[in-house]
Amino acid sequence: VQLQASGGGSVQAGGSLRLSCVASRRTSNYVMGWFRRAPGKEREFVGAISSSVGYTLYTESVKGRFAIFRDDAKNTVDLQMNSLRPGDTAVYYCAAGGVVSGDDTTYHYWGQGTQVTVSS
Repeated sequence: VQLQASGGGSVQAGGSLRLSCVASRRTSNYVMGWFRRAPGKEREFVGAISSSVGYTLYTESVKGRFAIFRDDAKNTVDLQMNSLRPGDTAVYYCAAGGVVSGDDTTYHYWGQGTQVTVSS
């Protein structure tokens, strides 16, 4: 599966962005996740959505601000980001795997990343 993330950009604190990830083929059986890597830091789990009932899991720092949506008919998964903070600045990656988890080793396919910059 090839994943292509898009939608990144620059926004002021408090603003919103919606990232989109499109897959090269059907992903309805995969857990879809989002991760991010800030400058000088390790890759961090953001959130994930299950393959069937749409169960979601988020890291604590984005709960209530970010939401993940999937459209299996279009092979897409979106990350809606609201109330953005400078600390959200990072390259964001989408990934596909088999377990709803924050452990990046459970994801087998990765997109190339899209830059999000939040200014104060």
